[in-house]
Amino acid sequence: MGTKANPNPDLLPGTLEMLILKTLSRGPNHGYGIAQHIHTVSGDALRVGEGSLYPALQRLLLNGWVEAEWGLSETNRKARYYKITSAGRKRLAEEVRSFGFLLSAIARVMESA
Repeated sequence: MGTKANPNPDLLPGTLEMLILKTLSRGPNHGYGIAQHIHTVSGDALRVGEGSLYPALQRLLLNGWVEAEWGLSETNRKARYYKITSAGRKRLAEEVRSFGFLLSAIARVMESA
């Protein structure tokens, strides 16, 4: 049996929120648009399902890291648009630093003999 890359790898805790904040740092977007952006930019490696996306967005709202308002999507459907707040930008910067530290530590372990 050969090994095959996992098409839907589990994300590290907190990573989904970081990816959502990074996506919203480009501008406001609705849930489907956020999921599509993450999927496309990851080279089709990451798929964010509704069961993960909307609870994460709710956590971000409760923490004050995003704001939301209703609007119309590109297809004229009612959609909730999310926008990163200044507190969300600060949180994103913290998450990026922590994630970089974690990746560096993992790389050191993987490169050790």
